[in-house]
Amino acid sequence: MIAVIDYGAGNLRSIVNGLAKVGAKAAIVDEPSRLSKADAVVLPGVGSFGDAMAKLLPFKPAITDAISSGKPFLGLCLGEQIIFQKSEESPGVKGLGLFNGGCVRFKGGKLKVPHMGWNTIEKTHRTPLLEGIEDGEYFYFVHSYYVKPKDKRIIAAETDYGVRFPSVIAKGNVFATQFHPEKSGDRGLKILKNFVRIARK
Repeated sequence: MIAVIDYGAGNLRSIVNGLAKVGAKAAIVDEPSRLSKADAVVLPGVGSFGDAMAKLLPFKPAITDAISSGKPFLGLCLGEQIIFQKSEESPGVKGLGLFNGGCVRFKGGKLKVPHMGWNTIEKTHRTPLLEGIEDGEYFYFVHSYYVKPKDKRIIAAETDYGVRFPSVIAKGNVFATQFHPEKSGDRGLKILKNFVRIARK
């Protein structure tokens, strides 16, 4: 079973449906204790960094324990951002701190903020999450902030929107995408299928 964490972020049903389409059994989980019974964990994200962390705090020990035990973890959109230490969006609010670094806002200029719609990715190192995905393929984004990891080696793919930013993070059993795979058509389903395959190994 893949646990999709429910902390009031919304958009959960489309993620569960996407996982079901690729043959996974997924459940929306609103109790931290249920993560111990899951084979893998998905952390969705819609909204602001500070609000998300306020609601997610009860889950923090269970998430840490799940990752430490080797369970595959996938953060989506804001779920990618809150695995870092902090964000300009919510000064003083601590993220989950799985990786060193923070989130910064797009500066705008000629480009509209938020970055919304379809954009391409370019892989920077191999990860099983992106198996079968080619450079230049399109995914669906909605965000005003992006992550800046201190360790660039965890960046698995980048996207250009006035600045090149990390759109896929991967290290060990922890994965995250800035885009929404559940809204990205066949390519997004391919990524969810890859995650399910990782979870079954």
